[in-house]
Amino acid sequence: MRRIADSGYSTLLMPDFPLMQPAPGPTLAVAAALTNLRVGTWVYASPLRPAWLTAWEAHSLTQLTGGRFEMGVGTGRPGIDDELRDKGMPAVPPGERLDRIRDTVRALREFDGAGRHTPVAMAVRGPKARALAAEVADTVTFVQRADEPRAEVARLARDFRAVRDVELALAVSVVGDRVAPHMAPPDVDPAAVRAADSLATLPEDPAAAAEEIQRRREEIGFSYFVFGADSADTFAPVVAKLAGQ
Repeated sequence: MRRIADSGYSTLLMPDFPLMQPAPGPTLAVAAALTNLRVGTWVYASPLRPAWLTAWEAHSLTQLTGGRFEMGVGTGRPGIDDELRDKGMPAVPPGERLDRIRDTVRALREFDGAGRHTPVAMAVRGPKARALAAEVADTVTFVQRADEPRAEVARLARDFRAVRDVELALAVSVVGDRVAPHMAPPDVDPAAVRAADSLATLPEDPAAAAEEIQRRREEIGFSYFVFGADSADTFAPVVAKLAGQ
């Protein structure tokens, strides 16, 4: 954690994979206590817990970190129904998952009160999810296949920004020939991702990566870039070059 902070990164994010990692709440609280990093979830899976519980944990993290917590939330990754079944939990229909996100944000705003505003990031794709994000989110990322062409995601970004001007985030799951764990299926072919001109990849060369990041900022509007921890050292020079820009 300290190495990431010392490299100039602004935020440490954790996925929501119960039993495969430490719980996000205590882990992020420790990270914020040991460093000056912002911390956040990328992203809470709404089917896994009651809305009020997610909101209470998020508000508590905002309090414990002095306002350095960001609550990322989404409707659940592929295979979430199997995960719920394995844990003895009922399946949650897609519409109810979005309702749970709405209820989570509403409860979070009540817990925060007038003196706090925990930023909310949403992972979205379909029209209903995008509409909800336009109402409640501070940051939006678009769920995409690793080999999805750049033009389609760029269209989603332009259409969304026409409705509401919020910060757009981009998850980069493939760096060079490396696929980040938990950010894309392990069988993703990096060559196919590059051939599709996908936004889910960046070159491993720091200078080329910095140039491409600036291009995506200027042409599409992405200003928040998310990388796997396995690329933290590789992209430290990129962070040093682009910090504050």
